[in-house]
Amino acid sequence: MKTLYIVRHAKSSWANPSQDDFERPLNDRGKNDAPRMGKRLKEKEVHPDLIVSSSAKRAYSTAKRIAKVLNYPKDKIKALKSLYHADEESMLAVIQDIKDKHNVVMLFGHNPGLTEFVNSFQNIELDIDNIPTCGVIAFQLNIDSWKDASWGKGKMLFFDYPKNQKD
Repeated sequence: MKTLYIVRHAKSSWANPSQDDFERPLNDRGKNDAPRMGKRLKEKEVHPDLIVSSSAKRAYSTAKRIAKVLNYPKDKIKALKSLYHADEESMLAVIQDIKDKHNVVMLFGHNPGLTEFVNSFQNIELDIDNIPTCGVIAFQLNIDSWKDASWGKGKMLFFDYPKNQKD
């Protein structure tokens, strides 16, 4: 049995329109939302064995802020450039490449790829229009090896995002 958490990066700053997209930082709301979502995950007793993140600044910053709340060592976050604006097939390839010693994995990335991935990955006909910034979707997979992860294998456990409820 494997558990996968898909997390969209928190709200990013557009204060400098000429800034390279890859380098865009979190804005104040994003800096606050990430630890709030980390707290919600901690309350659900989420304990990742592995955190994998797009190496884009806003995604990696979100991963670090949530990791801190979950007591996951920041230096153990695996940053991959291939997750920057990755499509659903690229995300699946990253997941299938995870070592099987990891049972609980968090993956941080970007839309539209994340929303497309989630809609293909889940085993029900419930389309999600958009994963909001700092949104988290949890899946349970009845597999022993990440290599066996494929479309329709994920049973959704929950979908949460900052504006979903008040803290």
